[in-house]
Amino acid sequence: MQLGQLSLTLLVLMFRDTSGEPFFLKYCSSIPENESSTTKWLKSNGSHGQAELRPSSSPRVTMHGYALEFWPVELDDNGSYFFQMGNQTHEWRLNVIRRSKHNCFTEKQVISKTVEVGKALQVDCNHSYYQNLVNRTALYKDCEKIENNKNPSLKKNAEFKDQGYYTCMFFLHHNGKLFNVTSTYKITIVEGTDVQLNCSAALNEKDLIYWTFRREDGQEPNEHEGEEVKARTSEGKWHASRILRIENINEKNLNFSYNCTVSSEKGQDTKRFILLTKDRRDIPGHVFTGGMITAAVISGVVLSLVIVAVICRVDLALFCRHLMRRDETLTDGKTYDAFVSYLKGSRPEPGEERAFAVEVLPRVLEGRFGYKLCIFERDVAPGGAVVDEIHSLIEQSRRLIIVLSTSYMFNEVRYELESGLHEALVERKIKIILIEFAPVRDFTFLPQSLELLKSHRVLKWKADQSLSYNSRFWKNLLYLMPAKTAPPRGGECEAEPVLAGNCP
Repeated sequence: MQLGQLSLTLLVLMFRDTSGEPFFLKYCSSIPENESSTTKWLKSNGSHGQAELRPSSSPRVTMHGYALEFWPVELDDNGSYFFQMGNQTHEWRLNVIRRSKHNCFTEKQVISKTVEVGKALQVDCNHSYYQNLVNRTALYKDCEKIENNKNPSLKKNAEFKDQGYYTCMFFLHHNGKLFNVTSTYKITIVEGTDVQLNCSAALNEKDLIYWTFRREDGQEPNEHEGEEVKARTSEGKWHASRILRIENINEKNLNFSYNCTVSSEKGQDTKRFILLTKDRRDIPGHVFTGGMITAAVISGVVLSLVIVAVICRVDLALFCRHLMRRDETLTDGKTYDAFVSYLKGSRPEPGEERAFAVEVLPRVLEGRFGYKLCIFERDVAPGGAVVDEIHSLIEQSRRLIIVLSTSYMFNEVRYELESGLHEALVERKIKIILIEFAPVRDFTFLPQSLELLKSHRVLKWKADQSLSYNSRFWKNLLYLMPAKTAPPRGGECEAEPVLAGNCP
């Protein structure tokens, strides 16, 4: 601890130290210590004058050149000390503080430092005087040891969590005894922002406007009051303002009253300003990075699941049906799962279309999946009122499957579609499934009322891609059919091309 400067006048300095720790007073002179000059140390004994300190005065007090050392300093060492060299005298007033039993440092000896968040924070545990005697050094934060044996110092970019009391503890030996010396820093982390408080009022020419606030002893001021600015209004009065600028706001500026006062002949009027802080916590870098990675992974997984669910919604629905063993056909009182409407007649063009409706659909839906279809020419005996029978059969069916072709609406089966539309739109007792067996370029031949149905969907039959039972066509068709748990007719068969033959 270097104190004072060369002077011919009496220089008085006040120092505090904690009892039980080594301490020193040193006179800093431009004259080298090894040059011959008469020096001596004295201590004031109050009304008894000054007593010279000698090596024999106390085993705790030693003198080395321009330095007076205490091993350690005690409460009895309070008082004034003088260093004389020739006709020059230097004085110190030493106030020894009792060590706290419940803390690792003394509040009155703390050195305050303010650091902006993100800027360099550095706590160097190097002692300017005892460093050559130091055997070991430890660094504590809020009296808890920081485990860093290699380097008991702190150097990093400041974060809000770094705020606190940092104590460097130096362990040193002297005359066979172990002593420790402490240096404590109070680190305050601030956002590094400045605030301007504007105090303005309408007043008379002789009125005053000013700022008042209380500042703690020893606190380095960061408030700067600007000059008063006045301007005359159109009414003949004055409008005055005075700015209070607060630099690098720290915790001592928060929840603190700054008073703007206007003083006039009628009295004083005061307006209070209080700075508040937002409730925010700094997130450590690794936590923030880990959180972002986790959020990105979770978002990716959720997005992937949504995409899979959209693409595979039919497969998922069929799987749930199979898993839950749902059956929608048990209590509705209907006889058929679907009425199949297709182009009939003896003309050659409906040949493949008729084979699909009469052979392929029953073989898959009835033979493999257990549905019961109503195919007019197969299930209805000739004779009778055809129109009435068709209407009755559609009423007894849960679905109406229409095998579309360009000639469909020009055939007698037109009535089957119209009857089904009545059941779907008016009675709401049936759902319509459209199968485009051959490519249809223009659907204007269909009734416009079909567009009103939300349940209808056009399935496209592609002979080269729709042969397998596991093809998208059959999955979509099963999805549109009612859920059913009845076993297939004639037993199970393997998944094979639907046109390859019947199940055994």
